[in-house]
Amino acid sequence: MPLFPTRVPGLLAAATALVLLTASCSGGGGDSDKKSGAAAHTGREGDGWTVLHYSMADTNLEPFMVADVNELGAVGSNDNLHVREFMDRSAEYGDDELLDQGSWVGSRVLDLGADGTTEVVEDLGDVDSADPAVLAKFISDGIEAHRAGHYALIISDHGASWPGIGPDEGSDYDVLDLAEITDAISSGLEEAGVDKLDLLGFDACLMANYEVASAVAPLADRLVASQELEPGHGWDYGSLQLLADNPDATADELGKEILAGFTGQATEQGTQDQITLALIDLTKMGAVDEAVGDFATALADQSADVAPAVGQSEVTTLAFGKSPDETQDKHLSDLGQLAGAIGESAPEVADQADAVVTALDGAVLKTVEGVGTAGATGLSIYLPPVADLADGAYLDVPSADAWAGFLDAYYNAGAAIPAAEQPAFTDPATGPDVSFDDDGSITLEGSFDPAALENITAATISYALVNDDDSITYYGEEIADFADDGDAPVASGNYDLTVLQLDDGEDSAYAYCELDLSDDLSTGFFDVPLTYYASTDPDRLDPQDAQLSLVLDVDTGDFLSETIYIYDEESGGYGELAPDPEGIIVPDVLTIGADGEQTWEPTTDVGLYSDVAGLTYEFVPLDSGTTIQADLTLYDFGGNTSTLSSLVEVP
Repeated sequence: MPLFPTRVPGLLAAATALVLLTASCSGGGGDSDKKSGAAAHTGREGDGWTVLHYSMADTNLEPFMVADVNELGAVGSNDNLHVREFMDRSAEYGDDELLDQGSWVGSRVLDLGADGTTEVVEDLGDVDSADPAVLAKFISDGIEAHRAGHYALIISDHGASWPGIGPDEGSDYDVLDLAEITDAISSGLEEAGVDKLDLLGFDACLMANYEVASAVAPLADRLVASQELEPGHGWDYGSLQLLADNPDATADELGKEILAGFTGQATEQGTQDQITLALIDLTKMGAVDEAVGDFATALADQSADVAPAVGQSEVTTLAFGKSPDETQDKHLSDLGQLAGAIGESAPEVADQADAVVTALDGAVLKTVEGVGTAGATGLSIYLPPVADLADGAYLDVPSADAWAGFLDAYYNAGAAIPAAEQPAFTDPATGPDVSFDDDGSITLEGSFDPAALENITAATISYALVNDDDSITYYGEEIADFADDGDAPVASGNYDLTVLQLDDGEDSAYAYCELDLSDDLSTGFFDVPLTYYASTDPDRLDPQDAQLSLVLDVDTGDFLSETIYIYDEESGGYGELAPDPEGIIVPDVLTIGADGEQTWEPTTDVGLYSDVAGLTYEFVPLDSGTTIQADLTLYDFGGNTSTLSSLVEVP
């Protein structure tokens, strides 16, 4: 029986409602820099470039996108480069002035001239920028007005990988899904008599995704996109100066210049630790498709044998768009790392895994990354760990056919794990062994049935405060260890009896955090769930889910950067919160009621100002005498768990 859900509520559900992010991510340095030839094309006239920039700015990202177009205007157009801009603006997100157009509400198509000048080609008023017909017309009209030797299209907004890009908040949060993106670009190019673009760019979160790249491969030679969330500053459009200076610049040269500019701007703004950006040769995606298809088929055919390796590899592989709230996690794994890890652990599919790595390496021409995204290989792929978190809309994505078949087989294998081979601590009634360490932390330890060892994917330690109404409130979770120590394998985890506290200079609040560490253990990355209220919502009638991303220097204890991303539950997208110092954020924590119901609830009724520059972060020790519940939990690839819990009084 297929286990892939037809529809699941929350983040993964409605493809037609998914909101995608256009903030940018930054990273330090690139590890891949290869050469690839460009194919001849039809529909070209003369030399030079026409760049079409499509800003779906009827979102909270509007201030960032206005800044991007102002960067474009500083380059402007000349005999070598023509820049045409589509900008859709909202009355809700400020009155930032765009070049010589000032501020307005609605959509305009502009031709950018020299020295920040513009010409209004069309004032469209209130249109739906997520309507594929609007995008298609922008492409065809732009090309017909500015015939050139090379064409680039860059789409900017929230991004969510395969679900699409958007939304247009003024049009009922409409989103350009992946099928609409490909249809719009194809129709626009056909109308203009052009076979394909030289370069397609998504200045948006999470769009460097296998399913996306496979779908758009017939439409462009090159793709520039990010695997991870992008900070709000996005790309540095000063990089287009290359085209203004050199009409013979290639798509590869442009792509590499975009990556370099993005890295430089991220470094200047302190967002470099968690960035990604990749230049993909879409003419090589046929080989990637074949390799992924063969890999998926082999995994599905041998799912009963290789499923444990898949689950263990998913846990250890670099992931993107993560959230402590699993319903808001994007479940995107780095494709190259995932295939490599599975191939090492499952000899049955090693050849197919190696073929994926080889094909991907041939298609990814250059990448940039940060210390938190080190080793990113250029494209992600969709891999929810369990069926309950999988979005049935994925089955409608044509480029996902083979991988969706594997996922269904994988989830069936998880459901078939015998009870005797599921995680089981050997003495759950007595709880874990608890010891207090010299550094003031506690260690939990417990033995478990060796019959489950092969299927276990992860162990965690989590910690909660015990409330007067018998509910418990969790403040964090960290990775624990598990190992085969002979007849009785053991799991163990350590907790330092501190909790993350946010402070705005007037008030403070505890927060929930999930910790990741860089490979060299020198940098920590924390994801903190929040609720955000805009300053225009003083009565707090319109709560918005958000996530605070923190970067910590482990050696010094200093927080290096902080970014707040807004999450839209209806659309499933993330985007950086534009600065609103008078807005309010409230940390959310996971509470489990006496009846077992799980909810994310605010830790304070007061809230903190969302002036990021004014916030401080500190791990504070719990008060002596505080009673906490500490949990040690084992997980297998089928989603089965076993937990040892202990009540501990803080010394």
